[in-house]
Amino acid sequence: QVQLVESGGGLVQAGGSLRLSCAASGSFFSIMGWYRQAPGKQRELVAAITSGGSTNYADSVKGRFTISRDNAKNTVYLQMNSLKPEDTAVYYCNVLNPGYGPDYWGQGTQVTVSS
Repeated sequence: QVQLVESGGGLVQAGGSLRLSCAASGSFFSIMGWYRQAPGKQRELVAAITSGGSTNYADSVKGRFTISRDNAKNTVYLQMNSLKPEDTAVYYCNVLNPGYGPDYWGQGTQVTVSS
């Protein structure tokens, strides 16, 4: 059974930093990523990383956020620097093996950036 445990959200002032973690159990996933959903908006991709280390970022976070993973720990991280109020959202971990079953979602962690 797949489980995703997220941690690291919280309240921070604009310009500050937070680090999110998502530990997966039950399977190894070739693609791990982070999405976010702000109130009244659709869920959007923030960043994703393959098991080989290739990354993809939303334009809005390039240069400020860094995604990484520890394959041995089956954990993905999102280092968020220079946070802005518009980064306020619930952040969700997402993992999948393309072509091999469903993707899975974490429970979500709130990130709030005050101005």
